[in-house]
Order: sequence, then C-alpha cells, then structure tokens
Amino acid sequence: MAEFLVLGAGMVGVSSALALQARGHQVTIVDRTGAGLETSYGNAGMIQVEAAEPYALPRDMATLFKYALEISNDVTWKMSGALPMLPALWSYFRHSSSEKHAKISRIHSQLTIRSTADHAPLIRDSESEDLISRCGLVMLHRDEAEFEKASKKANFLLREYGVTSNVYDGKSYMKEEPALKKTPAGAVHYTQSWSCSSPGGLTQAYGDLFIKRGGRFVTGDVRTLQHTTQGWKILTSEGELHAEQVVVALGPWSPELLKRFGYRIPMVYKRGYHGHFNAPKTLQRPFLDVANGVLAAPMVKGLRVTTGAALVSLDAPMDTKQLKRGAAALNGIIDLGEQVEEPQWMGTRPCMPDMLPLVGEAPNHKGLWFHFGHGHQGFTLGPTTSQLLVQAIEGERSELLDALLPINRLS
Repeated sequence: MAEFLVLGAGMVGVSSALALQARGHQVTIVDRTGAGLETSYGNAGMIQVEAAEPYALPRDMATLFKYALEISNDVTWKMSGALPMLPALWSYFRHSSSEKHAKISRIHSQLTIRSTADHAPLIRDSESEDLISRCGLVMLHRDEAEFEKASKKANFLLREYGVTSNVYDGKSYMKEEPALKKTPAGAVHYTQSWSCSSPGGLTQAYGDLFIKRGGRFVTGDVRTLQHTTQGWKILTSEGELHAEQVVVALGPWSPELLKRFGYRIPMVYKRGYHGHFNAPKTLQRPFLDVANGVLAAPMVKGLRVTTGAALVSLDAPMDTKQLKRGAAALNGIIDLGEQVEEPQWMGTRPCMPDMLPLVGEAPNHKGLWFHFGHGHQGFTLGPTTSQLLVQAIEGERSELLDALLPINRLS
C-alpha cells in the first residue's frame, strides 16, 4: 500500500482516486473547490461509446476556410489564444492525416467501447441510477448529402469497432422524436451511448463514494506542489500534506503546473459553453445538431445546449456567440422555450495533439503520474483510463497502455 495525492476533482481525478483506493492505497484528493465543479460540471453529459474515432482536425481547405472565417458554428477562435497553440495545432493537423488518425482510432476505440461498462459499477455503488439514461445519442442532419455520408460512416463504425446504430430518414425520425417541429434530412441514432442528467452531480456522487470508502478530500493550492526526498508535499486547508506519489489529473491546468518540473506539454485548449432552456417538450434522446455544432440534452436544470470549440486561452474573457448562434438555429427545429437565468458556465477541453490521453509515470520524476489530456472525452473515459493508470502503477504492460504512456509520447 502507498500514499497518493490526486490533484483534481473532476471525473478523471475522482475516478483515479477510486481506482487507487480499490487497490488498497491511501488516497487524498486535493482541489481548489469541490468535486465536479469545473469542466466536469458543464459538459454535455454523454458517455460516448460511439466516439470510437476522436475528433480530427479537418484537412480540406473548404472546411478550414469556414473555420478561419467563423462561418461554421463548430469553431471560433481568437488570435491571442490560437498563436500560442500553433505548435500544438500543427502537430494536431499532422496527426489528423487519414493514416495516422486510423492508427489513433484503433487505440481510442478500445477505450470508448468499454466506457459504459467501467462506469456501471460506480453508478450502482454511488446510487446514481436516477441520473442515467441508456437511450443513446442521435446525430441529426439537416442536409441530405451530409446525412448520406453519416449513414455510410455509421456502417463503417459498426464494421470496424462494433458501434451499433439505427439510421432514420427524416419522416421516420419525426415519429421517434415528438419534440421536433421540422423534418430533418435524417438521423443516426447510436444506441450504446448513455446520457447523464447532471454530469457534475454524477462526479460529486463518485466523490461521495470515495469519501464513504475511507478516502479524504481537502482543498488546496496545487501550485504549491513540491518534490522532496521522501516524495511529494503540498499546502492545503489542513496544512502541509506529504505522500509518496502524486497523480496530476488537472485537465487543462495540468501543463501549467508541470512546467515547474521541466515538462513542456503541448495542448490544444477547446473552450465550450452551455445554457439551459425551459423547453416545453422533453427530448426522447439527446441529439447533436450537426449543421450548427450544438448538442441538446435533457438535464435536471432544463434542456442543456452545449457548444463546440472556441480556440482561446484559459484566461480569455467570456464570449457566448457560439451558444447564441446555436440556440437560435436549434429553435428552428425544436421549441427551446426561455433560457434559464443562471451564472454563465464555460469550461475547457484539454486536447493532446495526438488525440489520446496521457496516462502513466512522468519521464523524469519517480512517483509523479500523469492522467489528463482526454480532449472531449474526460467524462466518458475517466473510469476507463483510471484502470489503466493503476495497471501502470503496478508495473503491468500492454499494447494499449504503451500507446498512452508519457515516456513514449513526450520529447
């Protein structure tokens, strides 16, 4: 048994703590706030089995032109944020080639296909079944040509990765989804994915389970982390804490902390926003409005509309134009109702240029473990990659784990 500090109380951090605890280790989570109050609070709430292939950077000039001029609502950007990310974006572009992306997807799909099974015991033990719907995720298409491409992609995902789906023409899906007020071109319903009506609530429930099982949670400033001859120490609300080993699970804030220890982690920061609406009709299933880059999902606070990616710095001022544009477009196909008055949420997805999370020991520091960089899938993959982290800590090796290890990926 060893003593561990886990830095970060999002889905990835809390799942790390639970996995280590299950192997008999003594674990303390350190965070500046509470469990599930940052990026894990505001995501779309999907556990995405269908996300076998991570989001690649488009390589066709027409799409890149739309992104550059912000014609598409999928991506917005600011020069002040994009310029520092240029080396990471260039690496991301290179990894998005057909050949490299196919190789990455063979790894990524091994993670997503088991995501619901890895969440299931934690959902059960945290008594969170009321937050989970096993109704799948729908990709709703307004354009006939795009729908045809999506139908072929669904067949490919089934053949290559075992991702199941049902494909509907527009009129057929109108019967499946009474909330629609306009007929789409068609819809692809991925059946294996789950949705959560409160992703922050589920993360908090996992955190409560960790405490119930004997774990400890303290607030503290992760910037005070220091390497000592015995291991690691950090300043917290309960004083100075010491542990033999530490797991960095701080999502987009991980690279800044690790600079102090000599690591330069390339990362693409994709900010997202959400808003809740008092929609008069409840959706049968969450859906992505593909043409407008927004996902609509029923939540405890109302219908949550979540945006695509804003390429901005972590400290950039708030800009909700993607949310406003997306909501206006959605209102043409469903009745959103009035927006709920609440503090505006925003969060950042920590995307590695090679689209895979970093899981394993730091190359130059014994007892320092990386567990971040999940991109859009931290909520989906937290429990899955936590199992791999534990395997790495226990000295196990596998082809899957080797693909995620920092020592094999950081120059």
